[in-house]
Amino acid sequence: MTIPVRWKPTGITIFIAACCLCLAGIVVVQLLDRQRLLQRHAILQPTITMIESALLPLLIPSNGSPSPAELQTSLRVLGARTSTRITLIASNGTVLADSAVREGDLASIPNHSNIPEIRQALSAGQGQDERIDEINGVRTLYRAVSIATGNGSGPVVLRVGMATALMDRDFDSLKLIILLALGTVFLAVLSSTIWFTQAQLRPWVKIVRALRQLASGILAPPLHALQENDINNIADWLDQTARHVQAKIAELSEDRAQLLAVLTSMVEGVLVLDRRGYVLQINPALERIFGISRTEARGRPFAELFRNQQLNELIETTLLSRTHRKVELTLPLTGRCLQIEASFAGGERDNEACVVLVCHDITELRHLETIRKDFVANVSHELRTPLTSIKGYVEALLDGAKDDPAMLSNFLDIILKQSDRLNRIIADLLELSRIESGLVLSREEPIDLRMVLDRAVSTIKPLAAKKDHRLVVHLEEPLPSLVGDEDRLGQIMTNLLDNAVKYTPPAGTITVTAKRTTRSRPDGPPEEAIEISVADTGIGIPPEDRPRIFERFYRVDKARSRELGGTGLGLAIVKHLVEGHGGEVWVEANKPKGSRFIVRLPTHRCYDRSRP
Repeated sequence: MTIPVRWKPTGITIFIAACCLCLAGIVVVQLLDRQRLLQRHAILQPTITMIESALLPLLIPSNGSPSPAELQTSLRVLGARTSTRITLIASNGTVLADSAVREGDLASIPNHSNIPEIRQALSAGQGQDERIDEINGVRTLYRAVSIATGNGSGPVVLRVGMATALMDRDFDSLKLIILLALGTVFLAVLSSTIWFTQAQLRPWVKIVRALRQLASGILAPPLHALQENDINNIADWLDQTARHVQAKIAELSEDRAQLLAVLTSMVEGVLVLDRRGYVLQINPALERIFGISRTEARGRPFAELFRNQQLNELIETTLLSRTHRKVELTLPLTGRCLQIEASFAGGERDNEACVVLVCHDITELRHLETIRKDFVANVSHELRTPLTSIKGYVEALLDGAKDDPAMLSNFLDIILKQSDRLNRIIADLLELSRIESGLVLSREEPIDLRMVLDRAVSTIKPLAAKKDHRLVVHLEEPLPSLVGDEDRLGQIMTNLLDNAVKYTPPAGTITVTAKRTTRSRPDGPPEEAIEISVADTGIGIPPEDRPRIFERFYRVDKARSRELGGTGLGLAIVKHLVEGHGGEVWVEANKPKGSRFIVRLPTHRCYDRSRP
């Protein structure tokens, strides 16, 4: 049911007044109850002190132990004088005397050790409780104190009980008077509020009625007929509001178009959910990451779209906790590594943005981190190996091996070889670092590929001859000229040939071929290129190791690679130099055995002939 607008402020005002009066009544009643309790304690404390002073002479051992009849008589007299119930309890809970019980009935009274005020008095020296008295059936306030008798049997507990019925009646009457006063105040506030709000809201009721008629297409009476000064300008305000609303609609439409453009162009995937977990919006990046369609996803629960438990738990937790959360997960099918941030957007209704998820694809970043960690571990190991060997042989020489000329010569030769190996590693590292940082300025000039290949083969021939390798060179005729750095291209071919010689058993074959080919470009037609391959009949490279063979210090067979003296950086240098020439390099299996390294370089590159 719709409440009329003129009754809404009236109801709110009455509700606030009622709440304030109820709160005031509660506070007053609580203060009265506290005052009543303080008054009871103020009355009961002197009474229990007086009774304790009167009974103390009877409990002193020097005066002799009183008989139960004497204790009972004394408690009855004191109880009648103070209008209280007095009970004397031993430390084991046995009732020694009670002013409200006949002497013959003392034995039937149960043990009092578990009664609250007795238990408190025995442990803390005093205690209190309020409950219905089990003998006279009236509400009674009990207070107990522990009295040391000095007779070796432990203390006794003196308990005094005072009926609170008369005191409660006085306080109940006072409460009733206060409640009647609050009720009278509420009625006065109610009547004055209704009169005042109705008088003030009468013009606004007319405005609402006029707006309702305008909304339904009926011409409303002029609003300027109202006499209140703050309402005379309502019509102008409505006209201005309509113009502002129109401008805001246009502005929001523009903002929405800009927002959609931003979402569409974002590299990160964005997912927007309402408070129920239903999909409101996703951008194309998220479609590509998870392989879902925006038209199929909108309006559906997220649990139906994503089959990843970790992601679903993140969304559920964010919806419940309303806090920012972050998680990193790997998609099982694609292997993508995602960093997902879930933020609470504040929407509390259906179809309002409640949770926004931003998915960052950090697959390449994690891959680079893995490469970096492997590189640090490998370079440390590669540098440590020759250093350990040098240190070991030096220690052996210092321990006395230097006195043996044959051993001295052998050890110094080993130290020299390890020093050379360490020097080659450092030189290759510096060379690779200079290439990666762009400090090596490659020349761009025409290159005769045949001359470069002949020079590289001539350099490798002595090494190949030592292992009885057969070098075969097949060059297609005619070969176009390349544009690049002749020295760097020669370094590429020398490294590939040296690698082939190292990993090919004796009497093997190394074949160098060069031919014209084409390579595709993503932004244009295919371009002319030269494909150079170095094939061997060596030990070969397993398929699972081929994607990482160009990483620094990556070795397929670490023991054999170190035995052959390689630094593990030659292929990494080859890759950077080839890519610096705008080409590409890869490795594949050679039939029937061995490996085949292929370098594909473009034949046409713009260069400045004036450069040296």
